Amino acid sequence: MSAAVYLEGITKRFPGVVANDEVDLEVEEGSIHALLGENGAGKTTLMNVLYGLYQPDGGTVHLDGEPREFETPRDAIDAGVGMIHQHFMLVDTLTTAENIVLGHEPRKWGGLAIDRVRADREVRELSRRYGFDVDPEARVENVSVGVQQRVEILKALYGGADVLILDEPTAVLTPQEVADLFEVFDELAAEDKTIIFITHKLGEAMEAADDITVLRNGKNVGTVDADATTREELAELMVGREVLLEADKEPADPGAVGLAVSDLRVTDDRGVEQVRGVDIDAREGEVFGIAGVDGNGQSELVEAVTGLRTPESGRVEIGGEDVTDRSRRERIDAGMAYIPEDRQERGLVMEFDLVENGLLGSQHTSEFAAGGRIDWEHTREHAEEIIAEYDVRPPNADAESASLSGGNQQKFIVGREFARDPDVIVASHPTRGVDVGSIEFIHDRLLDLRRAGKTVLLVSSKLDEVQQLSDRLGVMHEGELVDVVDPDRVTEEELGLLMAGETPEDAPSIADPPGGDR
Repeated sequence: MSAAVYLEGITKRFPGVVANDEVDLEVEEGSIHALLGENGAGKTTLMNVLYGLYQPDGGTVHLDGEPREFETPRDAIDAGVGMIHQHFMLVDTLTTAENIVLGHEPRKWGGLAIDRVRADREVRELSRRYGFDVDPEARVENVSVGVQQRVEILKALYGGADVLILDEPTAVLTPQEVADLFEVFDELAAEDKTIIFITHKLGEAMEAADDITVLRNGKNVGTVDADATTREELAELMVGREVLLEADKEPADPGAVGLAVSDLRVTDDRGVEQVRGVDIDAREGEVFGIAGVDGNGQSELVEAVTGLRTPESGRVEIGGEDVTDRSRRERIDAGMAYIPEDRQERGLVMEFDLVENGLLGSQHTSEFAAGGRIDWEHTREHAEEIIAEYDVRPPNADAESASLSGGNQQKFIVGREFARDPDVIVASHPTRGVDVGSIEFIHDRLLDLRRAGKTVLLVSSKLDEVQQLSDRLGVMHEGELVDVVDPDRVTEEELGLLMAGETPEDAPSIADPPGGDR
């Protein structure tokens, strides 16, 4: 089998940072190759060089044994390289077929009009060939995230791609959609398509790839056979040290109720009830976890708890104080920190630099705005402390948030929220999009807050995360908290049944916290 892609000595510099440092990468034709590394390791930059978004400062791109120079993505597309970005680039108001053929539309009447019937037919045939389930007539705004990703893949294939690059393709998918995507990878590889997918998830790299290349600090530190490696070996290659893959959590010593939610009912923007009478009594010195398939009311619950959405009825208390009708700012003042699910919509102003984003939520406090004027020197010091402690890359407080990778954006938000010294922390998917070293660090910080007697409400779609960190674990289904279980005793099968709305026999329910008042 020959190399479909060979990157030789690729170097790419940006002001103050070498993103890729003489990187070699060889990918066999018809194979699935994972590019693994920490946030900021240079993975996306390397693939942007292959796709023509960046021109290298040194080195050569080879396709099918021939040296190539791509000045634009169009050059790469014409050479058979397609890239599916982490944030999809689709037109929501167009149909899936219109998005797929965009830029390559079949014509009729001597080229005067688009042949929509032919476009739909060709999209159906392409979708059927690869086992996709995509309705050509459906509007993109009305289909799931998983289908949108398939539309992006079909768009690249329709444009003639033989090499497909996918940037963090599982970041926004449910577990079932991830399994479906990996089946798609196998179908494509069987057709001699070459797949390169960027990830920081060890398990997914080992499951889906034939070979795994690890980048660290812009360098290639090794390529391994996915079937012959271990999670521990990959983690050490990524981080450069031994990584604790499971959280070190001592038994809880819960105190008084820090966050109480009583009979909460919440509707979404369409007026549909998404949270149906939920009760939570998260205690000081405890992590209360919420598990469930995305879309079962977790987002609306978190928004109501943090002051971003007004509930229809019910009550929210912090330390026994009713905050149901209080604003987000007032809840911050009452001691609540919030790590949002959507970092770009809720956590950051993308056009602001890190100094300005580090101030968000604290711009009215005396620490940063004594006398009504922002103390920008102190604000900068604050941002730089977050950058240093949470290893945000590049370590530049003047960098716009939009210029950071998703994982580094997340690390900055986590650092900012923890720096508030809160009494209650609402952490919604706190490690989504971050690498194994950063996951270990964020988990440690959450457990530090627990040890300090703080109250943590943790919402995550990662079962291993909520099971490892939680002292009690509530399971949501269709807006209801169907049970509260002991995460150390419940099995994945039992959790899966609860998440599907079924009650397994002998499930280890624990409505009351261990060691707390009954």
